[in-house]
Formats: sequence, C-alpha cells, structure tokens
Amino acid sequence: MRRTGFTADHESFRRMFRDYLTREVVPVFDDWLADGAVPRDFFRGLGKLGVLGMAFPVEFGGGGQPDFTYNAVVSEEAARALVSLGPLRVHLDVVVPYFLAYADEAQRRRWFPGLVSGALFTAIAMTEPGAGSDLAGINTTAIRDVDHYVLNGAKTFISGGALADLVIVVARTSRDESDRRQGLSLLVVEDGMPGFVKGRNLAKIGLKVKDTVELSFTDVRVPAENLLGTEGMAFDYLGHNLPQERLTIAIGSVAAARAALDTTVAYVKDRRVFGKPVSHFQNTKFELASVATEIEAAQAMVDRALAEHVAGELDPVDAAKVKLYCTELQGRAVDRCLQLFGGYGYILEYPIARMYADARVSRIYGGTSEVMKSIISKSLGL
Repeated sequence: MRRTGFTADHESFRRMFRDYLTREVVPVFDDWLADGAVPRDFFRGLGKLGVLGMAFPVEFGGGGQPDFTYNAVVSEEAARALVSLGPLRVHLDVVVPYFLAYADEAQRRRWFPGLVSGALFTAIAMTEPGAGSDLAGINTTAIRDVDHYVLNGAKTFISGGALADLVIVVARTSRDESDRRQGLSLLVVEDGMPGFVKGRNLAKIGLKVKDTVELSFTDVRVPAENLLGTEGMAFDYLGHNLPQERLTIAIGSVAAARAALDTTVAYVKDRRVFGKPVSHFQNTKFELASVATEIEAAQAMVDRALAEHVAGELDPVDAAKVKLYCTELQGRAVDRCLQLFGGYGYILEYPIARMYADARVSRIYGGTSEVMKSIISKSLGL
C-alpha cells in the first residue's frame, strides 16, 4: 500500500543511505558479527556522510533538519539490507534528543561539533540491577560538592556503553520520600573520568554487534557544568522522550518483519522439496499472505504514529499502543518465516536465524509489553 509522509528529500536521503550500506556495510557485516561490535570508524564515516548531524543546528555543522522521518529511514534501510548498525539507533533516536533539548550554550559549543562529526558517541544509563521500568527506584546518587557532583552507583544493560565517549547518567541528587519521582538529574559522564568503569560486554542471545555493558561509578567527580538541564527534573525529561524511544523501536520492528518476509519469499521460491519449490505449497502461500497482511496493518499504524510525532502530537498512550502491537507482530512474523526455512532456519548462516534472536528483545527494552499494556489500560480507566 502507498505510504504517505515521505517527501522527495526523504526519498533522496533513503537512496543515498541505501547505497552507502550496500557499499560500506553489507560486504563487511560478517566481520562485524565475528568481532561482536561495530568498528568506531563506521560512525565517523556516518558523520562525514551527514547522517549523524541531520537534527543539529547548522552553526555546529549539522543539517538543521530536526525531522524524525530521517531517523525512520535509517532504521528501515538497515533492516532492508539485513544488517544491524549496533548502538546507532540508541545514539540517534534516544540519546541525542536529550542533548538537543537540554544542553546549554556552553555545552552545545563543547559537544555538538563532535556529535555531528562522529568524534563523540553517546549512551544513556538509566537501568540499574534493581530498577528497570521503575525509574523512580533509581539509587545511583550524585551529591553536590561545591563545583562537582560526586557520583556513586551502578548501571546495567547499557546499549553502546562500551563505545560511548559521553554517557548521560540518571542519578538521584536529592530524595523526597513523599514522591520518589522528584530529585532525579541528568549528568554527562565522560569516558576516562576517574572512578568511572566500563564493565564486561554482556553476552546476549541476539543483537550481536550492539555492545551492552555494565557501568560502575565510584566517587566519580562530575563537573557541575556537566549537568544536563535543570537539577531534579530528569523524570520529566525521561517521560517526554519516551514516546520517541518507543516509536523508534516500533519502526525497527516493522522494518525487521518486512525484511524477514522478503528474504523468506526469496528462499521459498528457490528451495525445492518433493520435486517442487516450497513456494508452490498452499501452506507456504497462506502463511506468507497472513504475514504480509499483518505487516501492512503494522506499517499503517507506524506511519500514522510517525506523522503524529513529527507534528508534535504523539502521546505516551498511542506510543505504547504502537510499540506493543509492532513488537508483538515482529515476533510472530519472524517465527512464521523461520518455520518455512525448515532446519536451515536454525542455522546462523541464514539471516533469518539472527533475525529471530534479535527480535526477542523488542518486547522487553523501551518498556516491556506488560508495561505497555499497563499504560494502555490506565487510559481506559482500568
């Protein structure tokens, strides 16, 4: 079905990025998988290409295009090429918006040029061993000491943490027993600060080229000028960006489901069983017809949410709905596609196996499906 919301400029950007992936990523992606990481030079290459700076002001070398549609194109084209770009989506779609929204003028001059060029890469540290979706339960502390904050605590499941030069850390700068949401702040911790330790890269069942690490902070002295936004306002800031975070997951989920369908269609046309292509069996036709229809419904939902977000109108409940539906759809679609590969679907030589493992976390990060259902049910007065 025809998609709306993409202008000629968006499609020109799509063609450029598609060509770049075909030329620079697809030939070496197996090496990335073997290494378990995206090479840092790749991000500098994206900086030269202008991808990293699209939303940044022109005065800092950016493109001056704060249009999230371009971010959607990046996610869709990576899925189409059957590659993963590691923590790029977290950097662009989740972390960069905090810098754009809350950095003061001095911070902009200090960090924006590097963020645009790819010289600086970012991560955000929210989750703790005892606090995931319950952000109000964060226990990492940052105590003001004249012109510094003394930071202590630990974070886990931090995407891109190993590569990051700048990590936005959510820490408790004060405590109000009557309202746990109060007193959280955002501090930008720089790689190499004494007491800041990047732990092991956690072994995952999927997302093999996205580093996911534990971080620890022991008496890290963070300059007060590294406070992002206003002290004590982090909970509000985090809530403001959640719709975009959940939308970007939904976009990636639908794109991945479509890529799974495309690669499966190609496979069943070529694979022969009992003397004829797998595509000739009625079960194959019916399964893929059902998958294609569900993907189309999810795509319509994503495109509507994308348009609302670009217009500044996507609310948290609708973001929860689109994330819930599209991530659940991804799981169903990839599973049904893998089944049509037979035993080969379980072999990592075939992209569908990797896509199956990668899909599972979509229903967990950015808020689990159960959290999304809780948000939606509250909107129904339940």
